[in-house]
Amino acid sequence: MPRTDGLKTKLEDFPRAVAAHVPTPLEPLRNLGPDLGLSLFVKRDDCTGFAFGGNKVRQLEYYIGEAQNERADIVLITGAIQSNFVRTAAAMARRFGMDCHVQLEERVSGATELYRTNGNVLLDRLLGATISTFPVGEDEAAADKALYDRADRMREAGRRPYVITLGTDHPPLGALGYIRAALEFAEQTADEDPFDEIIVGSGSASTHSGLLFGLRAIGNATPVRGICVRRGAALQKARVEGRVRDIDALLGMAGTVDDGDVRVFDGSLAPGYGKLNDDTRRAISAAAQREGMFLDPTYTGKVMAGLMLLAESGSLAGKRVLFWHTGGQPGLFAYADQL
Repeated sequence: MPRTDGLKTKLEDFPRAVAAHVPTPLEPLRNLGPDLGLSLFVKRDDCTGFAFGGNKVRQLEYYIGEAQNERADIVLITGAIQSNFVRTAAAMARRFGMDCHVQLEERVSGATELYRTNGNVLLDRLLGATISTFPVGEDEAAADKALYDRADRMREAGRRPYVITLGTDHPPLGALGYIRAALEFAEQTADEDPFDEIIVGSGSASTHSGLLFGLRAIGNATPVRGICVRRGAALQKARVEGRVRDIDALLGMAGTVDDGDVRVFDGSLAPGYGKLNDDTRRAISAAAQREGMFLDPTYTGKVMAGLMLLAESGSLAGKRVLFWHTGGQPGLFAYADQL
């Protein structure tokens, strides 16, 4: 069995608002795998069960836990117009008795009316979140500052705001959710053949860095490759490395992950964040038609597209591969006119 007790003890030092339905299933992809010449499995974190599920539920357990600990009455968060993080934060704030203010950034150029009103935006409105906009999408520091300025005004009016930040200059609380997920995965697979590689989306880097850190902290050496969904490989690798060091500091466990252990692939990213390409369309169709499994255009579709490209080029670490499904299906409805 994996050595998890010490890491579990460290995680108990952080307040957590439990919401995820875990453990999530780990299933074989019996049709798509052979199509790609792989023994392919999926970790179904689209089934975390709360507000359409997805990876953000695990992350937000720690942010909402801290908000509760601080007796907050309103949560503020920033993200792209079709952000899964924003939608899940609004839902979890409501579940735990708080209001939510969401700031939607102009991160995708040429956004259609459907993109601006359907999918996650529709859910934000149904949740009763107050919505504001931010004119740029590639300035994390400015987006966070706008939230803090708004929080200051709320505080002056007698509210108790809690800000969930976007930038890397704050502790990576969300990554703790994926350290916990790494422990769950290790326990699920303790009596199984090891995987040659895990494929996961890499954007904010909380999921990628937390999963990698958690595995290495318990002596699990399974390679983890992040598929870039927001920025190119060089920038993303540096971001993940930085987030890993931040987790080191947060948990007092320096040197858990070597920088050389951070692996990324950006072959399915172009033309950029939130923009469809032919490889992603092909991956979304293949997952639906071969496995009855839905992927989204911004995250999991691009991750599966990257996995397929790596498989077809013979660039995976081996044949027994795990695709980590991080959810995001509400985003499909914002792209109906492009699918």
